[in-house]
Amino acid sequence: MNDDPESADDGASLPVDRGGVGAVHKAVIASAMGNCIEWFDFGVFSAGVMTAIIGTKFFPEEAAGSASLRSFALIAAAFLARPFGGLFFGPMGDRLGRKRVLAATIILMSGSTFVIGILPDYATIGIAAPLALLAVRLIQGFSTGGEYGGAATMIAEYAPTHRRGFFGSFLEFGTLTGYILGAGLVFVMDMALSESAMQSWGWRIPFLVALPLGLVGLYVRTRIEDTPTFQLMELEGKKAKSPLKETLRHYWRVIVMLIGIVFLLNVADYTLLTFMPSYLVDFLDMNDDTAQLITIGVEFAMMAVILPLGHLSDLIGRKPLLLTAAVGYILLSWPAFALMQTHNDWGVAGGYAIVGGLLVLMLAVIGATFPAMFPTKVRYGAFAIGYNISTSLFGGTAAVLVGSLIDVTGSNYVPAYYLMIAAAVALLPIIKIPETAGVPIEQAGNERAPEPVRSGVV
Repeated sequence: MNDDPESADDGASLPVDRGGVGAVHKAVIASAMGNCIEWFDFGVFSAGVMTAIIGTKFFPEEAAGSASLRSFALIAAAFLARPFGGLFFGPMGDRLGRKRVLAATIILMSGSTFVIGILPDYATIGIAAPLALLAVRLIQGFSTGGEYGGAATMIAEYAPTHRRGFFGSFLEFGTLTGYILGAGLVFVMDMALSESAMQSWGWRIPFLVALPLGLVGLYVRTRIEDTPTFQLMELEGKKAKSPLKETLRHYWRVIVMLIGIVFLLNVADYTLLTFMPSYLVDFLDMNDDTAQLITIGVEFAMMAVILPLGHLSDLIGRKPLLLTAAVGYILLSWPAFALMQTHNDWGVAGGYAIVGGLLVLMLAVIGATFPAMFPTKVRYGAFAIGYNISTSLFGGTAAVLVGSLIDVTGSNYVPAYYLMIAAAVALLPIIKIPETAGVPIEQAGNERAPEPVRSGVV
């Protein structure tokens, strides 16, 4: 799996004290809070009514493209900075520790979302408005580049071996929670306020809420110790001298496989969570409120099953769920979008649920799967680099690419075709990665890692 001649010696030679159930729970909450805040922003920014407002408020009337596409372009632009954030924060997390870096990323993320809520619009400062908004989105993308890899690493390194899938699924539980909070807040305000009030000042409120959320997350993160696995590595003197150099030299093949799997994850994730609300409104002519209710309803259903699926992966492994999702997207994407073309609310909800149901199979296991692909000394950095390169290329661009292709081709099945292509690409790396359920995280990612051990522990 890698070319590092020292990797076989990276396993722990001392027992790992994870600090008891309370410490694990604190680590899970601290990690999931960051994902919650990240996706709170997406839930707010991608809500159908909000994309129209942002695309109108911060751009001149004669700007190219629809208001929604202009908003999606800002989302995509932020993703350009994510790989640089991964390159910066990831190796720093392998050198200084997970806790310190995660404290910085959560305040940068929440602060950036807050600033959007106080930015003057185009009518006030002209061309400086979209430039300022772009700058804020780039800062947010940079900080987010160091967030997800570190949060997943923290949970994986705190969780007991035979419950890593269950605890890892809380990371994406935070994603769904944040998205629902963001989209739900926009929905409630849109229902409560008049159109003029929402356009004038109401749209700013959801962005402002991000700062107190971030401060709570920062407080929680500063009250936990660094991961037992990282502390053990420090104690044994096994930290990499140059984490970035070692990552790129010895683990590039594993990073490429990670990129392939994340290709599908992010096409599905960002198509479903950032593009679909506007897709239902702009291309299927659905009412704004109905589209939001369907989106939020599917998200609630995903939240209901994600933790049991994480537990299931501890019993049967991560790969069966990942393979089911990939094959499912190849076979079911077109039928799912065909259901949506019926223009019947129940048909739309059913098609949406198929796409969301396949996605949650992946979301339930990636928090346990991806960190275990790499050894402790480069885990944060290697994960962050591979994940964010793929997310930058395929996640942030999904909404703009799919929306533009629909405009050009006139086909509302473009999202289905894109999902099918991404699933076909991801299938091979999913097959090739080793199963790591039941493998201690201290030994996972090493060339001579032990065989997985199934457990019925609950």
